[in-house]
Amino acid sequence: MKRKVMAVLLVAAMAASMLAGCGKSGGGEAGSASGDVIKIGVFEPLTGENGGGGSQEVDGIKYANQVYPEVLGKKVELVVVDNKSDKGEATTAATRLVEQEGVVAVIGSYGSGVSIAAGDIFKNAKVPAMGASCTNPMVTEGNDYYFRTCFLDPFQGTVMANYCTQQGYTKAAIVYQNGDDYSTGLANFFKASFEKAGGTIVSEGVIQTNDSDYNSILTNIKAADAEVIFAPSSITVAGAFIKQARALGIESLICAGDTWENEAIIDVAGEAAEGVVLSTFYDENDASASDEAKKFVPGFKEYLGGDDAIIPAVSALGYDAYCVVIDAIERAGSTDGDAIRQALADTSDFVGVTGAITFDENGDAQKNVAIVKTVEGGEFKYLDTVTVTE
Repeated sequence: MKRKVMAVLLVAAMAASMLAGCGKSGGGEAGSASGDVIKIGVFEPLTGENGGGGSQEVDGIKYANQVYPEVLGKKVELVVVDNKSDKGEATTAATRLVEQEGVVAVIGSYGSGVSIAAGDIFKNAKVPAMGASCTNPMVTEGNDYYFRTCFLDPFQGTVMANYCTQQGYTKAAIVYQNGDDYSTGLANFFKASFEKAGGTIVSEGVIQTNDSDYNSILTNIKAADAEVIFAPSSITVAGAFIKQARALGIESLICAGDTWENEAIIDVAGEAAEGVVLSTFYDENDASASDEAKKFVPGFKEYLGGDDAIIPAVSALGYDAYCVVIDAIERAGSTDGDAIRQALADTSDFVGVTGAITFDENGDAQKNVAIVKTVEGGEFKYLDTVTVTE
């Protein structure tokens, strides 16, 4: 190959550029690649309500790039943009990736709302996007260019509703964030499954944007004598919500979905977080782990800073999202958006950290297993593995 010769010829250009690299930057055609670099966009919230989870997802993506730094004989350059957990900012960030940075594919985002907001931008530019943990069904609906490596909210809602009814709970309260696609969607799926299983929803509360005092909602829940509270929410809401619930004397089981697997919630809620239950995508101690997972766990712990580091499920999903995109580009033998999209759709034998991944006609990973965890001793502990079959 001519890599050394090419590198010499590019020295002058690199010296004149603020961004050391060979790929197109600014005004480049979306989905292009040049020189020795192929650009992949990382579309994630690094700030705002979902900044904590987005950062964890980015950690997994960056580590995957460290493990697998090349594709088609070229270096993979990650272009990270912050969608700021905001739908308006999401469209700006997505437009930058496809119109200015010339990325050939995109990974992200943590947060279904921002993923939905950016979907048409990726679709119209014919730039394939691979979500890692965006679980709302609307992310991929009607969009041939959006895929994801996680299970969906209808499944997750069923998992948690079944768990609650199996524990003997018959009366539940639901709390969700107004305007948050993830929160409202997951709450509705839980409600449908809980009622189908014979349970009753005795209270419904809505958290408005920028709310920080949840006592009126919690007072209604206490009066309704709810045995369990299902409250899928952002990380910033969760800690304070849990703390205020316990301070009010509410002893009901408090549970939620995957966003709650974040140490920041325990940091805020403290001892009040003990006993909280959530569903998630992955557990590092899974005895049936794949070969990729067995390599990932020690390597990623070292990347995070030591053996005592805890691996968030969204980091594992971010790792898988990167790897499945790289795999598709390699199989496509091209950086053309249509070719990559087709290769992703044809994925059939990919086994990642979170298990085997194939995609259905909507671009959704076909998964039927979830992990249920609880907070015990200030840490997230494995509780159960749940399989749901139609």
